[in-house]
Amino acid sequence: MFRLQRPLPEWYSTATPDELADRIAAAKSTLGDRLLVLGHHYQRDEVMRWADARGDSLALSRLAAERRDAELIAFCGVHFMAESADILTGDHQQVVLPDLNAGCSMADMADADEVETAWEELAEVTDVERIVPVTYVNSSAAVKAFVGRHGGAVCTSSNARAVLAWALGPGPAAGARAGAGDARGDKVLFVPDQHLGRNTGFAMGWDDGDMAVWDPRQALGGLDESQVKDATLLLWRGHCSVHQRFRPEHVDGFRAEHPDGIVVVHPECAREVVALADQVGSTDFIIRAVAAAPPGAVIGVGTEIHLVHRLDAETPDKTIVSLDPLVCPCATMFRIDAAHLAWVLDGFVEGEVRNRIVVDEDTAEWARVALERMLAIR
Repeated sequence: MFRLQRPLPEWYSTATPDELADRIAAAKSTLGDRLLVLGHHYQRDEVMRWADARGDSLALSRLAAERRDAELIAFCGVHFMAESADILTGDHQQVVLPDLNAGCSMADMADADEVETAWEELAEVTDVERIVPVTYVNSSAAVKAFVGRHGGAVCTSSNARAVLAWALGPGPAAGARAGAGDARGDKVLFVPDQHLGRNTGFAMGWDDGDMAVWDPRQALGGLDESQVKDATLLLWRGHCSVHQRFRPEHVDGFRAEHPDGIVVVHPECAREVVALADQVGSTDFIIRAVAAAPPGAVIGVGTEIHLVHRLDAETPDKTIVSLDPLVCPCATMFRIDAAHLAWVLDGFVEGEVRNRIVVDEDTAEWARVALERMLAIR
C-alpha cells in the first residue's frame, strides 16, 4: 500500500533528544485528558516512555474506544492499528499515526482486491457459501470489511483457535470434523498470515494434508481444483517479516548454550520453530510467560527485539534474550520516533490534526461487523 509521509520541519529533524522530550512533555501537559497516547509493545523506548497505555493492537484500539473523554489519540503503532482505532472510536475522537509510512508488510501482503479476486476464483470451483473468511487483525480495514460482508470474523493471535472453532467446529483434536455441529462452514480462507493459520490448525488436530497455501500471484492460488476442494484451511501466502526470521537453528543454538533455558515464541513463527518451543503464544502471552518463569530463568524469546529488550530490562531477576542473534526489529514500527510524536502533538496544541487516519463509512461499518463477531466469540 502506498503512503506518503511528508518530511518533518527542520526543527524536529535536528532537535536533541532532550529538546524533543521537553516538547512532548509540554504538549501532553497542555492537552491533558483530551489526549491519549497509545504505544504498541514493539515500539521503541523513546516513544514508549510517553505512552499512556501499552498493549497489542486490538487491546489499544478497544481502550481508545473506552476512553470517551480522549478526543485526540496518537497511536504509536502501524497503519492497520490506527485504522482499527478509528473504526472502534466515536465520531468525536480523532486518531493520528505519527508517521504515515509506518505500515505493516504482512497486512500489505493481502490487498483487498486480491482477496476479492481469490473469492471469485474459489466460487468457480467450490461452494463459497461453505467457506468462512477469517482475517488476522494485522490486515487493512478493507480486508476486514470484506470478511464482514461475507460472514467471517477477525481474529488475533490470542483467540485464533476460538475463531477457527467458531467457523469449523472444534477440530480433529476434539473428535470433530469440519462443518460438524454448529460450524459455519467446511473450510476457512485464512488471511494474511499463513503461519498463524497453520500453527493454530495443528494445535486443533489438523495436519498438512488438511491445509493448502493460497498464492495470490497465481491463478487459483497456484492450486488445482482438487486441492481447493480437499483443503479445510486455505492459508494466504503471507507472513510477518520479523517472525519469519526465527529458524530451528536459533532454538538449537539457544538450547546448546542454555540447556535449562525456556523457549517462548510467537505463533507467527514458522511451524518448525513452533514445534521446538516450550511455549507458544501472543505478545501478551509472552509477557505473562516471562513473568511466570522462576527467578534465575534464562528465556529465549522469538518475537520483536524492542519487546525482548524491554522484558529483560524490566525483569532483573531473569535473563531474557532474543533467539535471533542478529536481532529483529519491526522496521515499519521503528519509523515512529520521538520527532514524529512531537510533531503530531504540537499539531494538536496548535489546533491542527496531522496524519489523521479516517476509514470511510461503508468500510468501517463492515469492518466493525467482523471485529464485533470476533469479540462475541468465546
